[in-house]
Amino acid sequence: MSILPDDGLGDGTGSLQALRVGFYGCLTTRSDALFELTDAVLCQGGPVTSLPVLSLAGAFRRGHGGLYDALSSGRVDADRLRRLLAGRPIKRVRGRIVLAVDVTGWLRPDANCSPGRLYCHVTGHGRGQDQMVPGWAYSFIAALEPGPTSWTQILDAQRLGPDDDAAEVTAIQVRCTVERLVGAGQHRSGDAPIAIVVDAGYDVPRLAFQLRDLPVVVIGRLRSDRVLYRAAPAYAGIGRPQRHGTAFRLSDPSTWDTPETATLTDTDRYGKFTAQAWEGLHPWLKQRSAWIDHDQTLPIIEGTVIRIQSERLPHTGTPEPVWLWTSAGGIDEELLDSLWSAWLRRFDIEHTFRFLKQTLGWTVPQVRDPESADRWTWLVIVAFTQLAAARSLAADLRLPWEAPAAPGRLTPARVRRAFPDLHQALPRLTSVPKPSKPGPGRPAGQRNRRKAPIRDPGKKAKRDKTLAQRKQRLTSTQA
Repeated sequence: MSILPDDGLGDGTGSLQALRVGFYGCLTTRSDALFELTDAVLCQGGPVTSLPVLSLAGAFRRGHGGLYDALSSGRVDADRLRRLLAGRPIKRVRGRIVLAVDVTGWLRPDANCSPGRLYCHVTGHGRGQDQMVPGWAYSFIAALEPGPTSWTQILDAQRLGPDDDAAEVTAIQVRCTVERLVGAGQHRSGDAPIAIVVDAGYDVPRLAFQLRDLPVVVIGRLRSDRVLYRAAPAYAGIGRPQRHGTAFRLSDPSTWDTPETATLTDTDRYGKFTAQAWEGLHPWLKQRSAWIDHDQTLPIIEGTVIRIQSERLPHTGTPEPVWLWTSAGGIDEELLDSLWSAWLRRFDIEHTFRFLKQTLGWTVPQVRDPESADRWTWLVIVAFTQLAAARSLAADLRLPWEAPAAPGRLTPARVRRAFPDLHQALPRLTSVPKPSKPGPGRPAGQRNRRKAPIRDPGKKAKRDKTLAQRKQRLTSTQA
C-alpha cells in the first residue's frame, strides 16, 4: 500500500554469493543437507506443497531420509544468521529505516502431540468470522521498502511459547534487532530514528516505554473507542496534584481541540487524504498486570495522536478514519506525512506472509517438534532473502498472459521462476553425498511402545495481577 511517492527507489543488487557463503557458515550440523534443502525450495517448479517432493529436486542430491534427518537433527546458528541478515543493505522509506513487527501463525490444529502450540488468531471473511486455531505463533520483524512493492527484508523471527508474555518478547526482539542494526552500521548518530510500526494488537505506549532508550519512534494503530488524556494542569497548591488532564475521546469530536499539525494530500486512488496530529496525549494506566515488574508509580507516557482520513476508497465502501499513536513529539508537516506513510507500509509484511506460506511452503511440513519448525523457518527466511538478492540478476520469464515487469520491479514469484537458471551458474558449496544404506528400522511385527503424550494448546502460566499477588507468590515459593 502506497499513497505518497518516494524518491530514490533504486535496485540494490547486493551479493548473492556472499549471502550464500555466510548462510552456509551458519549451519553447524547437517550443513550440506540443510543448504541443499534451501536450494530445493528455490528451484522447485511451482509452489512447495510436499516436503518429501523436495528431495526429488535436482538441487537436493540426497535422499528423503536425509531431508527429515536434517530438520530433526540439524543445527542453525540463529544468532549468527541474524547478524548476517542485519548486515545486508537496507532500503529506507522517506529517509528512515522502517521495521514492521507482526505475528503470524503456523496452524497445527491436528498436531495433538506437538508441544508449544498456542491459539492463533485467524481472520475470517465477514463480520464475526474470526477464529482461534491451535498452532505455533511466530513474531517476525521485517524492514520495509519504499514504493508499491511486495518485497520486505526479514531480519528476525521468533516463536512465542505458551508461557511467554508476547509484549515482553516483542520488546526484547525489537531491542536486539535495533542493536544489531546499529552494530552493523545501518543506523548512525544523526540519522532519522528507526520507525517501529505495529497494528492494533500491540500496546503501543508500553512498547514505546520499553524502547525509550533506543533511537526509535514507535507508531501503532488505536481502536476508535480509546480514551487518552492531556497533561495535568499546574498544581494549585490545594489537595493532591492531578496526574491527568481532560479526556480526549477518539469517538467524541467535542473533546478534540485544534490539532497542532495538519496536512492535506491529493491522491489518485483515495482522493484528498487528511492527516491531523494532537501532541501531549497519554493513556491512563490503571491495571497493574502488564506492569507487574514496575514497582514504582505507573508512568505517564506522552505521545502524539494522529488521525488520517481518506475521501474515498479504491473500490466500494465508506472510508473510516484511522487513529495512530506515536512516541514522536514536535511534529511538523513533513514529519507527520513521514510517520503515517511509514505506518501504511506495514501492510507489505502481509504479502510476505502469504508468499512464505503459499509459495515457499513455510507451513507445509508436518513436523512434530517446534525446534524442527524453527529450523525450517530459518531456511524459508534465507530462501526469501536470496530471492531479494537476485532481483537484479533474474530474467523476466513471464507467462504469456502476464504483463512485462518494469526494470527492477520483478515480484518474488517471478524471481523464483528464474532462480533455477541462476543456480546453475553459482558455485557448489556442499560436498558430494556419500553412499549409504538405510537403517534397520523397527523390527517386523513390533509396535511402537513409546507413545507421544497428548499436549493441549494454550497458555499454561498464570500471571500476577497485583503487587500483593506477586508478593504472596514469591513468599510461598521461598518458603
